[in-house]
Amino acid sequence: MIRQYKIVTLCGSTRFKEQFFEVQKRLTLEGHIVISVGMFGHSGDEEVWKPGVKEMLDDMHMRKIDLADEIFVINVGGYVGESTRREIAYAEKTGKKVLFLEKAKATAP
Repeated sequence: MIRQYKIVTLCGSTRFKEQFFEVQKRLTLEGHIVISVGMFGHSGDEEVWKPGVKEMLDDMHMRKIDLADEIFVINVGGYVGESTRREIAYAEKTGKKVLFLEKAKATAP
């Protein structure tokens, strides 16, 4: 028998690196295929800030959302930045379910 696994793309600020790993592990153990960010620019991956790299990674993340059944937003303290807001809007526009780590109202700085 071939099992069907839900595909979940993680979204959120890359400053929450530890929470990304925790959520990835939890969702994997729950039986989901998890797609995450490739780099953590706000947690020390300096390559992100080279010309053109962040734009490429942002576009690539939208393609990761295309592959997913739903997205899971890592919104520690209710924080949802500009890039994550765009990802949420894109996911909703394309009919993806949007789940949040914290039930707190999303806020920006």
